[in-house]
Amino acid sequence: MRPARRALLIAGAVAAFVGLFWIGQGTGIVRWPTSSFMIDQYRWTVTGSVVAVAGLVAILIARRMRG
Repeated sequence: MRPARRALLIAGAVAAFVGLFWIGQGTGIVRWPTSSFMIDQYRWTVTGSVVAVAGLVAILIARRMRG
């Protein structure tokens, strides 16, 4: 696997995970850490959605790269 493809795949996976975590905090499903300013904040639900989709797009692009 080429280094660029691997890097894009890893970055996409991390972005997707972080985005899902932010969605969980923004909706109040994930309440960790308990003192987080992101809990029950709609803005973090939207931001997390954008980051998660960007991560999934990066994964799709990495999978379509040759090599």
